[in-house]
Amino acid sequence: MTARYNYIYNSKVLLTEYNDGLLQSYPDNYEKTLPVYLDPEPQVNLVLTPGAPNKQLDEVITKGQTIINDKSFSNYIDDAYMLLGKANYLKGNYFIASEYFDYVAKAYDKDLQTFIMAMNWKARSQMELNNMVVAEKILDTMLRAADNLKKDIAEPLATTAQMRIYQKRNKEAILLLENAVRSSDEKQFRIRWRYILAQLQEQENDLQNAFINYTKVENSNAPFEMYFHANLQRIKLRALISGYKVDEDKALLALLKDDKNFDYTDQIYYQVGELFSKEGKFVKAEENYQKSVQKSTKNQNQKALSYLKIADLNFKELNNYIKAKLYYDSTVLIMPKNFPDYDNIVKKADNLQYLTDRYTIISKEDTAQMIAKLPATDREAKVKAYLTQKIEVATIPIANNQSLNNPDFPNQTLNSPQTGSGNTFYFNNNAAISTGFADFKKRWGNRQLEDNWRQSQRSSAQENAQVMSGGNVANTIAPANGTTAATTADQTSIEKQYLDALPVTPELLITSDQKIIDAYFEIASFYQQELNDKKEANKIYDELLRRYPNNNHLAAIYYSLYLNNKGVDENRSNELKQLVLTKYPESNYAKTILDPSFSAKQSAMENMANKNYNVAFEAYAKKDYPSVIKQANDNVNAFPNDDLAPQYAYLKAIAVGRTSKLDPLLAEFNSITAQYPNDLIVTPLVRDHLKYIEANLAEFKQRPVALIDFDSNEPRFLSQVKPIALPTKPLNTDINAAAEVKPVETAVKPVEKPKEVKPVDVVKPTSIFSAATSNEYYYVIDVADATLTLSSSRFGIGQFNRGNYPDNDLAHKLVELDNNQLIYITSFIDLEDAKIYESSIAGQLKNIMKVPANLYRGFIISKENFEKLNSRDRVNEYLDFLKNNYK
Repeated sequence: MTARYNYIYNSKVLLTEYNDGLLQSYPDNYEKTLPVYLDPEPQVNLVLTPGAPNKQLDEVITKGQTIINDKSFSNYIDDAYMLLGKANYLKGNYFIASEYFDYVAKAYDKDLQTFIMAMNWKARSQMELNNMVVAEKILDTMLRAADNLKKDIAEPLATTAQMRIYQKRNKEAILLLENAVRSSDEKQFRIRWRYILAQLQEQENDLQNAFINYTKVENSNAPFEMYFHANLQRIKLRALISGYKVDEDKALLALLKDDKNFDYTDQIYYQVGELFSKEGKFVKAEENYQKSVQKSTKNQNQKALSYLKIADLNFKELNNYIKAKLYYDSTVLIMPKNFPDYDNIVKKADNLQYLTDRYTIISKEDTAQMIAKLPATDREAKVKAYLTQKIEVATIPIANNQSLNNPDFPNQTLNSPQTGSGNTFYFNNNAAISTGFADFKKRWGNRQLEDNWRQSQRSSAQENAQVMSGGNVANTIAPANGTTAATTADQTSIEKQYLDALPVTPELLITSDQKIIDAYFEIASFYQQELNDKKEANKIYDELLRRYPNNNHLAAIYYSLYLNNKGVDENRSNELKQLVLTKYPESNYAKTILDPSFSAKQSAMENMANKNYNVAFEAYAKKDYPSVIKQANDNVNAFPNDDLAPQYAYLKAIAVGRTSKLDPLLAEFNSITAQYPNDLIVTPLVRDHLKYIEANLAEFKQRPVALIDFDSNEPRFLSQVKPIALPTKPLNTDINAAAEVKPVETAVKPVEKPKEVKPVDVVKPTSIFSAATSNEYYYVIDVADATLTLSSSRFGIGQFNRGNYPDNDLAHKLVELDNNQLIYITSFIDLEDAKIYESSIAGQLKNIMKVPANLYRGFIISKENFEKLNSRDRVNEYLDFLKNNYK
């Protein structure tokens, strides 16, 4: 009797008091389906930590343990264990709680009611541990046994409904909750479950029953916040069911007159916006969403939801992608990461950044050209006004309308902190600028201000890359007079720099025009391929043709317009088709029109070309030089315009150099520079070889063969090294194969012991990877096939590195994982260096890598993070981390 009336009764009172307090403090998010119980949302990666001390729950645990220890023959031992389980559950000790409930279920399986309750709580514990599969099995067992239970069935039904909600099986959850509401004796449970029932019915478009249940919640003794939201939803559904038009002075907006609803003004405007949106009145809907944002001073979830609605409206309905990008950015800044569809929202924001970067290029180049057309006497004043406006742009609020005349508009965010006036802008701070220039000059010397200034050889596409990623005109257009920025570090210097960069010569104007052309073309392609917005793509293509009718993308533009007009305007489509076929008959576009399977055949040919090259390279590795020469000749003669032709020519040249004197080698090298002057993989390297040979001509002429293998009795080539034993896993420190050609005095470093890859604790809630700044970065090429031989691909990387970065001492190494191979290029002293390298090599990987394109991908990683890559899953985890931390 003592156990029942003292310990058990008092413990139940304590639990009731705790739950009452939880009901008052639990932060419900009414923008989502409410949880059936006042429990935390299950976490994907749960940290198992001791529950925080709580006087009420700790006292329940003490009383339960007292019954078990001191009253072992009591009839209430099962109640004591259940109390221990519930108290630990409420403290967040879900694993311990599950063990208690499991014991009760097994020890008291003959008592049906006790068994059902224990299984119910055990299932809840496993759900909180995110063991959904285990919880599902427990619930199945419980429900089969519950068929014979005539009372106390409400909570098991509600728990099962929660599982169905997690599984997005709403219709089943509705049936379970309807039965739970009818069966429950707990008034607050009934109210809460009815509200959830209404939410689910609304999601399933059962508006009539949802309206009935919201009305019942409103008329019940619900907590005020739930009452308010039930009233809000009821008004909205009544409008939708009856079909009457929204009147801003009535219905929902009438709630604003009640002082009790002051804290919910943002949600009222949001619901009005929802009604307008459903009616197709998107402008009115956006106005109310904007009012909701303005009134959301405390409820960040509501503000995020309003931002999201504005972004979606502009993205899906109003086709204002620049504005949509701004609102997606603001949504991501304040929205919790466990919000449904959070990852897709981030992806949209990232994708739309692509558009804003290119609109920025057009705006800046147009501005520069406009100023360049002014009389020389007027340019200085215009530049001064333009740059002053740029400096002050951070202190003024964002205008409602987007304008390309403000070049920084696409790069702003809606929540950006407002900066003060004065010298907070970097280029107004002379001390900061002086320090920056001194540090730069100490490290790099006097470098010309130009794109990709770290790289010695660049293509025209690379010259555009940095500006196209959103750089400033003043920083990205090379000064016409070749001056550097390391002069005076003040506003006057910046203005002079901008003036010098203006496209006032025909050559600079052509460069500026090409940047605009490329930006328009990439915007249109993005609309067409990524956003599937053919109408908007056609507008951009037409604008590009209007401004630049003779641009260098005509074949691609005509082909895209031909596709976009098919089924819409057949006459226009046929006209464009004929333009492609008659003006560009040798293009891939014309070949695709004539043969729809051309693309697949082309991919097959590329794979075959890679295989043929690998065969030639294997002959080179075996020193079968006559075979190398024959295969190179055969492939170049068969496919003289193939992208691999320069690399075949290089293999042939090396083979000739291994078997002949100097003159035949020089003939091969000179042939490469003459036939492939724009190649960025082989030609820069060959030019470097020729310079070295010229500097050491007498020595080379004396050799029996131009390129000799290393011999201890012969003079060593500068980049030749002794063969070293290489570990197969995990690290291959072989020096680049192509390094045989150019002589350099190199000390042979011993093979470093592979760093141990430590196992990772998979239950950590945060990523094991760090976004901290590192002193060393790598560029990694991940090949998703451990069976492929990568020697020829690594050879190509070596060629690219030595030809384009001869002074950077770059090396490439190999790590083999179970299912992947990682080629990593070392090393870069900061993230910016790594990004410059990535932008230069990315466009050449198709020709460098001799494996199918769908099997490899490149990315940047810090040395510390790289050491954690020990499996394909870990690589994929890092790529997700990279996406979220280095946008």
